[in-house]
Amino acid sequence: MRIHQQPAYILHHRDYSETSLLLEVFTAHHGRIGLIAKGARRASSRLRGVLKPFQRLLIGWSGKGELAVLTGAEADGMGNPRAGAALYCGFYMNEVLLRLLHRHDPHDALFEAYQTALQRLQDDGSHEAVLRIFEKNLLRELGYGLVLEHDVADRTPIDAQAMYDYLLDRGPMRMAHPELNRPAEGVRMRGASLLALARENLDERTALRDAKTLMRAALARHLGDHPLHSRKLFRRVTATVTLESDTEWETGLDKAGR
Repeated sequence: MRIHQQPAYILHHRDYSETSLLLEVFTAHHGRIGLIAKGARRASSRLRGVLKPFQRLLIGWSGKGELAVLTGAEADGMGNPRAGAALYCGFYMNEVLLRLLHRHDPHDALFEAYQTALQRLQDDGSHEAVLRIFEKNLLRELGYGLVLEHDVADRTPIDAQAMYDYLLDRGPMRMAHPELNRPAEGVRMRGASLLALARENLDERTALRDAKTLMRAALARHLGDHPLHSRKLFRRVTATVTLESDTEWETGLDKAGR
């Protein structure tokens, strides 16, 4: 099987043999795939400056099974993001995709959501909101979409003024007496925050905080107990910090068991 000119992004790469790279790639129409980039580490290889995370590519490959052979790659537009907190957010998205996507399982809409998120990380200062919206779309495309617009107990629309107990295996249920501050069985959420996430409008600080709590709990069910390496890196970021080198990411991710 030979594929040509497929839109794609590099999620991860590591050294393979003396001169090659082993790639994990997210493609528009073939999902996540594994590729061997033969000779890509040679000084004379034209691929050395192309096979980088966050650069939209047009690639080709040959073969089938778990690992195919890269036959060509070229940049398709500008890359993003490049530095600071946005870069760490991009690494986080890549790691989550690596953990949750099965190989050869196409997700065209998720590819578009990822591409949109990368662009927004580059252009928008609200990195947290970008991540929450990406996580919401990721869960939906994987078949674990969140119920955000109605009460699962009686199917009534979410009331922005009410408080809800979000049960992760069902959805939101209105709390009868939230003023008593009884522990929730799931995640305690304001109705306004659920609606804000549904509408992908997280400008309000409380809604953003609630969305983070809910998305963290929802993703944890699928990510398992193994910690995300990108979260450890992100905790060390300030607004003026940039990633020192791709080597830190590659080495750390390998140690984390990728």
